Amino acid sequence: MRELDLCVTSAGSIQVVKRHVLRLGLDTSHFTGQRRWSDAQLKRAITNAYSWREVFTDLGMLGSGDDRTRVKAHAIRLGLDLSRLDGLDRDKTLRPVFNPNMKHLREAGTAIATMWFLLCGYNTSIPIEPALFDLLVAMPDGIKRVQVKTTTFNKNGWLVRVGRRSYSVGNRGPLVPYDPDLIDLFFILDGDLTMYVIPSRVIAGRVAILLHNYSEYVVGSAAFLMNGASPAA
Repeated sequence: MRELDLCVTSAGSIQVVKRHVLRLGLDTSHFTGQRRWSDAQLKRAITNAYSWREVFTDLGMLGSGDDRTRVKAHAIRLGLDLSRLDGLDRDKTLRPVFNPNMKHLREAGTAIATMWFLLCGYNTSIPIEPALFDLLVAMPDGIKRVQVKTTTFNKNGWLVRVGRRSYSVGNRGPLVPYDPDLIDLFFILDGDLTMYVIPSRVIAGRVAILLHNYSEYVVGSAAFLMNGASPAA
C-alpha cells in the first residue's frame, strides 16, 4: 500500500488492491505481515514435525499459548492437517524451557521498571491508551510520568536513544527530544541490566546518550534475572 502511495489504514483501499491481485493471479504466499515466517515455512515445519515444540523451534518461536493459537489458526486457514500434532502432543508431558535472552530486553523493560518501583514501595500504573510515558509512579513528591528505555548497543559504552519519532508513514521520521514538561523521569536498562533513573531535565534536548556519563543515576541491577541463562547468540 505504501509503495502504491495509498493509505495503509483504509479498509476500502485494501479491498480494492486485493481484488486486483486476485484478478491478476498474483502470488501473495510470501507475505508475512507481522509474522517472521512465511506460509511455505509453516507448511514445511508442520510436515516435518512430530510435536508442536518442533514446529515452534523450526519457526524460531518461543511457543507460548498465544504463539500456538496464532500458528494453529493460520495453519487451519491454509488447510493443513494437524491431526498428527494434536493427537501426539508431546508438549503436555515436557517441562517448560526457561532461557532468558537479552534480545527480549526491549519487551521486558517496562515490566522490570514496574517491578523495581514496586519493590521501592511506589505504586505504579500503565496507561490504557497510548501515551508519551510508559508508567505513572506514585512517589512521595507526587505522581511521576516515566518513560522506559533499553539498549543492547555498545559502542565505547552503552548508547541509548532517549528521543522519540513523530508519526510518519513507516515510522521513519527523525528522532526528536521528549518535552521535559511531559516526561518526569527516564528509567533506563543497559545491556548489563544496570538500572538508571534519570530526571528528564538532565537530558533535555538530547535524542541519544552514552550511559557511562550518567553513572551517578545508577539505582541498581537486574542482572540476577539472567542467572543460568545461555549466552546470547
